[in-house]
Amino acid sequence: MNHHPTAPGTDALSQLGRQTIQPESPDKAELERVPAPHKGRRYVVRFTAPEFTSLCPVTGQPDFAHIVIDYIPRNWIVESKSLKLYLTSFRNHGAFHEDCSVTIATRLVELLEPEWLRIGAYWYPRGGMPIDVFWQTGPAPTEVWIPPQDVPGYRGRG
Repeated sequence: MNHHPTAPGTDALSQLGRQTIQPESPDKAELERVPAPHKGRRYVVRFTAPEFTSLCPVTGQPDFAHIVIDYIPRNWIVESKSLKLYLTSFRNHGAFHEDCSVTIATRLVELLEPEWLRIGAYWYPRGGMPIDVFWQTGPAPTEVWIPPQDVPGYRGRG
């Protein structure tokens, strides 16, 4: 017997509250959305993935990043379990930093059609050089509080 309350719009979710298998790749991962609970009210949703991992498409060596995603919902919010599974599906996926970062943001924009979205992908160095990737859908709105991402640039030994 299920004693969990059901939020509006969650009936069709296939992952939340169920045992799931880690997707083999980002293409096979299913991102899910639910209706935004406060339509008409502007607020920022932030997801932080400080231990994001993918693979170098040439060497197969692991790449690590601290990823911050901010968005202002319109009609939809991303279901967080599906987002976690999507992000971890990059663990065995070979792609350059720029491709991983922009792919994540683009897929979220296609799914959510947010008022605004930005990604800051702060990659740890390989070969002595960090490559950070930033993208947003347009200028940041000024009428809503958007906190800085505050992820320090890589300093090595100082």
